[in-house]
Amino acid sequence: MYATILTPVLAMIVWTLVMWLWMYATRIPAMQKAGINAAKMKAKSEMDVLPVEVRRIADNYNHLHEQPTVFYALVVYCHLVGLADPLMIGLAWGYVALRVLHSLIQALWNFIPVRFLVFISSTIVLIVMSVRAVLALL
Repeated sequence: MYATILTPVLAMIVWTLVMWLWMYATRIPAMQKAGINAAKMKAKSEMDVLPVEVRRIADNYNHLHEQPTVFYALVVYCHLVGLADPLMIGLAWGYVALRVLHSLIQALWNFIPVRFLVFISSTIVLIVMSVRAVLALL
């Protein structure tokens, strides 16, 4: 079951939903404490009064809807054209692990130099996967 390239996609989806739960588990109490009524909000900037620890989790949830969309498409492509060899599967799991690490760093610590290093590492994995997919066409 773990040998399919689609399993890391499922893991990434589950992680995104974990971050969604974490976001609302922290955001709703923070909004209540700050006296923010979501039904009366007119601008996202009204959330700026929330503690930075709460906003970081929401920021990361948003980040999980940016670059990982390229990962999803690339993995589906690799699956459909038969490029799901053990190396590609390992790279896909590596990408997921790095994105989970990125989330934890951003949500719990947010030391930007370390977070950036993890982000760049995950991007390099995505680039290697993409280059392997292109080279397979040649």
